[in-house]
Amino acid sequence: MKTRKIHNWENITIDKARELQKNLTKEVIINGGPKNVRTIAAGDLAFSKDGTAYAAVVLLSYPKFELLELHTGTEDVRFPYIPGYLTFREAPLLLKLFEKLSQTPDLVMLDGQGIAHPRKLGLGAHIGIFLNLPTIGVAKSRLLGKYIEPGPQKGDWTWLTHHGEKIGMVIRTRNNVKPIFVSPGYLIDFDNCLKWIMRCSLKYRIPEPTRRAHNEVTKFKKSILTK
Repeated sequence: MKTRKIHNWENITIDKARELQKNLTKEVIINGGPKNVRTIAAGDLAFSKDGTAYAAVVLLSYPKFELLELHTGTEDVRFPYIPGYLTFREAPLLLKLFEKLSQTPDLVMLDGQGIAHPRKLGLGAHIGIFLNLPTIGVAKSRLLGKYIEPGPQKGDWTWLTHHGEKIGMVIRTRNNVKPIFVSPGYLIDFDNCLKWIMRCSLKYRIPEPTRRAHNEVTKFKKSILTK
């Protein structure tokens, strides 16, 4: 699939990264949602102590969640670990793998924040602009914001807010387990985020697309390091 070349990823300083985020947040569209979903893609990364990034992108059928495509890859980490700027470590390799997909997904989920980010441009929002597809940020933990703990049952949820503005949702995807932190990335509204997260939450805390991406990158990293 083709992606848009919004900017390059080379020689980006922290000041340049902050400037890019502030400018690109104006391009984020939090509206609508996917139509006639037949495929869902997801991506995740892992890192090793030697400065190598490992990534996996999966394409699943919907509603059966059959694996249609899997692409993995590695590259040297090009940006330091700084909360709020993780996209600059993760997006370059992920985008290379998304470009290898032979078909364009109808919906994308990423292990990271969408607009629940200090400058409203987490991984889901930033990559969403490049992909020009409905994209959801699915995070295991909160980056910022306040919330009331949702009820204990699957499907219970509450708003995640920052300075009085709704920036995401705290969703219980399984009875009596920790909630996940979900926020729109691009071309999708809050209602559709909630709908699709619940449709993709099967037996586990993590929605099936990002769970499968996580499992694949874990296996891929292990296969490389044990050679």
